[in-house]
Amino acid sequence: MDIIDNASELEELHRNVALSRTRTQINSASATHCRECEEALPEARRMAIPDCQLCASCKGAEELREKMRQ
Repeated sequence: MDIIDNASELEELHRNVALSRTRTQINSASATHCRECEEALPEARRMAIPDCQLCASCKGAEELREKMRQ
């Protein structure tokens, strides 16, 4: 197997993982309240983001922490 075959298999694996996560999120219910600050999640956010668990403020803070770890 050469490097191109390995890269192709890796790409397919990543694609399948991403598709699996998306399917799981679509089939999961959003929370009614933020798991961090416990504020009620707006209905529009819950409908737009399947499996939503955080309000926009807490999600932004989480993403910033993740970015700073990298």
